[in-house]
Amino acid sequence: MLKNFYNYLAIPEASGKKIGLFRTLAAIFGGLIVAYLGMTLVAFLLPMKVSQSGIISIMFNTFAWACTATWIALSYTKLSALLKVLIPTVIFSISLYVLY
Repeated sequence: MLKNFYNYLAIPEASGKKIGLFRTLAAIFGGLIVAYLGMTLVAFLLPMKVSQSGIISIMFNTFAWACTATWIALSYTKLSALLKVLIPTVIFSISLYVLY
């Protein structure tokens, strides 16, 4: 069963012109999660007051979300789109956990 699921995710779609619902939803929501976690990490890492770095993070969040969503949507397979969501999410979450 897992092998069938892996093959379903790993095999590219027949028509490469259509993005598909899975990659679209992964790009929108995964890009949002990755962008928010990344901007929260940036707010912690900038050597400024939290309020000032928070404003900078909010301003760049839309740009980061758009870039991340495009990066995820242009994935070749569903598996690569899923990994492009999960790996940065885990890395940013662990980094925030360590810093907080």
